[in-house]
Amino acid sequence: MLQPASSVATSSPALSACGALGGDVPYSMASISPGLPLEQPEDARGSLFVRRPMRVRATKHAQHDATVLGGVRLRYVDVRPAAEHGPPLVMLHGIASRIEEYEDIIDRLRAGRRVIVMDLPGNGYSDKPERPYTLSFLEDSVLGLLDSLRVNEADLAGGSLGGHLVLRLGHRAPGRFRRLVPWAPAGAWQPMRALALLLKPWLSALFWPFVWVQSRFWYHPKWRGRRSALLEAFAHYREIHTPGFVRMYFDIAREQVETSLFPIAPSIGQPTLVLWGDQDHALGMGEGVRRLVSLLPDARLRVLHGARHALANEAPDELAREVDAFLYCATMSPGQ
Repeated sequence: MLQPASSVATSSPALSACGALGGDVPYSMASISPGLPLEQPEDARGSLFVRRPMRVRATKHAQHDATVLGGVRLRYVDVRPAAEHGPPLVMLHGIASRIEEYEDIIDRLRAGRRVIVMDLPGNGYSDKPERPYTLSFLEDSVLGLLDSLRVNEADLAGGSLGGHLVLRLGHRAPGRFRRLVPWAPAGAWQPMRALALLLKPWLSALFWPFVWVQSRFWYHPKWRGRRSALLEAFAHYREIHTPGFVRMYFDIAREQVETSLFPIAPSIGQPTLVLWGDQDHALGMGEGVRRLVSLLPDARLRVLHGARHALANEAPDELAREVDAFLYCATMSPGQ
């Protein structure tokens, strides 16, 4: 049985004033789960109109829709406490994921803090237009939602693709985002152009094999919830499978492996907490996050021992505790 994750910290001097904050998967279908789909489901056309989870777990929080960027509908939740202290926390999910990725940590982070989580365009139960998808387009959608909600300042958090966007948005709009919390951020690597050649849109018919291979790196093989999490993920994909979703997957995956955060990191000045599970080594993630932290002017690294890539699923208590302590420190220290 996988032991609960524990964490250690590596800090830059700029953050020390806050004080201390509290094996591979076999390559076989049976090791993931029997019956995972390897081709497009017969009823994929019907999912063009799926706006809420029907066959998979849905968030317990009230679901809303907002239209941004001239006609793109986003599903989101906006969880408000009885009394707010500090700016809202906006959480951004990973590629091909959804709001429910963070269901286990929303309640742990909502005390005294407004929490906003959305399905990015092309993902979850937001619109999936058949168009080119770029990281900038996803950033625009986040800014568009915050504009519609009249949120002028926020903290940002997210993992994988979400972590990538957290840092890009922090760089793009430094006056709007106070503190940044990326975990296992995509882009913590040098550009991998050879890998990008394998992610061309004309390979969209191979979506199921591609996502199956990717899924073997999400969870530690000894994590108790691994099988049920994989079954739910693939049920979710069957429900929302459309040409727009598949286009998003390949477009964003390709741009991410072609893109590095290292060139912009020295210009991201906000206090930043980077988290990483020490079992997450795909695409050189461990080495990459350490280099990223060394380049960020005001950052600390927290390592969660025994966890892999999907920290919000594998280690929700530890992840939420670290995020909450980091943001609470800012609330108690005006000007941070």
